[in-house]
Amino acid sequence: MKKITVGLRTSPAVLVSLLAALALGSSASSALARDDTITSFDGTQIVLSFFPAEGLQPGQRAPTVLVGPGWGVPRDTNENSSTVAAFGAIGLGPLRAAGYNVLTWDPRGFGQSGGTVEVDSPDYEARDASALISYVARQPEAQLDKAGDPRVGMAGASYGGGIQLVTAATDPRVDAITPDIAWNSLVTSLYKAQSVKGGWSNLLFGLGIVSSTIPGLPAGQTGNLDPHIVSAYQSGLATGQLSDEDVQWFASRGPGSLVGKIQAPTLLLQGTADTLFTLDEAIRNYGVLRKNHVPTKMIWFCGGHGACFTSSGPSGFVEDAIINWFDRYLKRNRTVDTGQRFQWIADDGQVRTAGDYPLPLKQNVTGSGSGTLAFSPDAATSGTAIAATPGTNALRVSIAAPAAGSQLVGEPKLSLTYSGLSNQTSVLLYAQVVDNARHVVVGNQVTPFRVVLDGGVHTATVSLEDIAASVDPGSSYSLEIVPYTAVYGPQRSAGAVTFTRIDASLPVVNAP
Repeated sequence: MKKITVGLRTSPAVLVSLLAALALGSSASSALARDDTITSFDGTQIVLSFFPAEGLQPGQRAPTVLVGPGWGVPRDTNENSSTVAAFGAIGLGPLRAAGYNVLTWDPRGFGQSGGTVEVDSPDYEARDASALISYVARQPEAQLDKAGDPRVGMAGASYGGGIQLVTAATDPRVDAITPDIAWNSLVTSLYKAQSVKGGWSNLLFGLGIVSSTIPGLPAGQTGNLDPHIVSAYQSGLATGQLSDEDVQWFASRGPGSLVGKIQAPTLLLQGTADTLFTLDEAIRNYGVLRKNHVPTKMIWFCGGHGACFTSSGPSGFVEDAIINWFDRYLKRNRTVDTGQRFQWIADDGQVRTAGDYPLPLKQNVTGSGSGTLAFSPDAATSGTAIAATPGTNALRVSIAAPAAGSQLVGEPKLSLTYSGLSNQTSVLLYAQVVDNARHVVVGNQVTPFRVVLDGGVHTATVSLEDIAASVDPGSSYSLEIVPYTAVYGPQRSAGAVTFTRIDASLPVVNAP
């Protein structure tokens, strides 16, 4: 097998902490679990642990929740796992204490399970999940709706969130899901504006390549990832571009258009500080589900794939919301109030509620400017692998200060008129909103966009990544355009662009 070297553009200490944080599970053993192995549709062996609900008496039955782990980590068998909190996920202990059986498993290609990692494919991992549901139906503790059809929900974050959406779309036996920091499209999340999200690609590929195994081969031999994962990583690292074949492969992984087939009540949880799967991924899923009249709720919290530098909100808020969702739709307790359809925690740590999303727009606060931005592959850098930071080489536009107490929720927007020349006609630049008082990029979020630099005058409009910010007295904001951010990748062009007009706006919404 060809040896693959992982180029990690971050310090070893940061890498270790990030990979530990990504491990939304624990391999610690538990005497409560019944460990077992099932054979999936293609002969792949999937290893699982089954935990009966706490206090369940002989002959009693309870609904079951399947909890999938994060990317590249084994199933959770530790009731006291603490890593889940920052991701908004829920551990085994609270679910069992709330009266639910829990099943965890090693996804194909990871942990003790066999097979090749196919990234939550409807043709592979979703069929594995269906085999697990059939296994649940045979357990004496499992409540059944009918033979072969257990009362079952799903929980889990990141990779364990994506599998929920795909499984619910392909297996009608799923009764409720709570996908946490998941995605709609791996293309828009990892390759927005045809820009490789290099920081996260390095980290995730590194974790995947050391965590996957090939059953039957010598210990330590790794690389049981679908070849498209390897080729996309290598070409992205070398050129910043992916082949059409790899793009189409990633487009077929995860929910995408399958969201339109989901009928199970869905609680979407997404992190405002998440730079891997940004808020827009949940917003698109929410829009499809609402259009199809599926019982749906969306919660934004400070957390996810990224660093939360502000208050994360009330302790246990997300966990309680997950339990309430299952009590309402798995236990079918109609007296349980799951709250209004949209709740969010802005950067002041306060929970706010609305009847739907998007929120009614109260006004746009705006700013205009102009200027020239020079760039080259050796230009000053900004950002870390997982979070945008204010730029040193940046074109800045001041934005009118919103009234204190205002809520900025939704997409900031740019309208641009520009011209310029470069050694490449199509050039990637990046836009971000800076909180001047705190000297941070709001939500860590940065948005790639392309400009055409052929000497002619061009216009463009750009929708930035969604934000959720509460305006404090004395707060002010600015828009920055930078030529490089470590969240995405190095600048590969040299030249200069002159913006004769930059109009930036932030959404101020009607909110409690």
